[in-house]
Amino acid sequence: MLKTYTASLLCVIAVLFAENAALAQTIAADSLNRKQALYANITDNFYRTIGSQSMLYNGKAYEFYDPALKGNAYVFDNASFSPGTVVYDGVLYKDVNMLYDLFKDELVIKLYNSALKITLLKERVSSFDMLDHHFVNIKTDSTSTNSVRSGYYDQLYGGKIQVLARREKSIQTAQGFAGSLDSYFLSSLNYYLYKNGRYYSVSSEGSFLDVLKDKKKELQQFIKANKLKFKKYQREDAMAKVAAYYDQLTD
Repeated sequence: MLKTYTASLLCVIAVLFAENAALAQTIAADSLNRKQALYANITDNFYRTIGSQSMLYNGKAYEFYDPALKGNAYVFDNASFSPGTVVYDGVLYKDVNMLYDLFKDELVIKLYNSALKITLLKERVSSFDMLDHHFVNIKTDSTSTNSVRSGYYDQLYGGKIQVLARREKSIQTAQGFAGSLDSYFLSSLNYYLYKNGRYYSVSSEGSFLDVLKDKKKELQQFIKANKLKFKKYQREDAMAKVAAYYDQLTD
């Protein structure tokens, strides 16, 4: 596939340079602005020509949900495409417009200059960044009793140990007015601490420190000195800071 893609790319570039030859001949060697304009023109033509052949754009068409469903399926309830970066087949792509669907656990992108939305093939995604969060694709052994489910996780801290958040949404149904059934999205959130090859489910300061019990006293002093709280809206920040301090203590 790579050879085919490379050959296609070379053909496209050759055609584009041929199309722009007349323009290129009029540009003076010392005219930087005109050279940049030519390059931008060639680049734009390249993307228009290559279209769906881009190595990033291979996946399945994304289908949106029935508008009758209340709420939305997306991370942080952000139903708009947001710019971000994604590592796909080992290549970093920047300024990609993305949605993260928590119900399907799928990363959705908009094609260049197109209304088409596609779901990236999960096995080819290593990580992605959007909305100031870093998500990693964790692939685990389904037969292991000491593991988490494969999928995308929000990496709150990544060092020798890791703090991960699993953000999910499910579709629930409840009886509404006049006996009708209403369907809606319901969010769920679970935290995990990865240490020495094992994943531990953590939900409170106590369960977090139990995993790091070899430095529990020092961590308790750090939490108190920095007034860290493991309450709902402060928990993620506290977990990340305590994990980072633990790594410092164990260097």
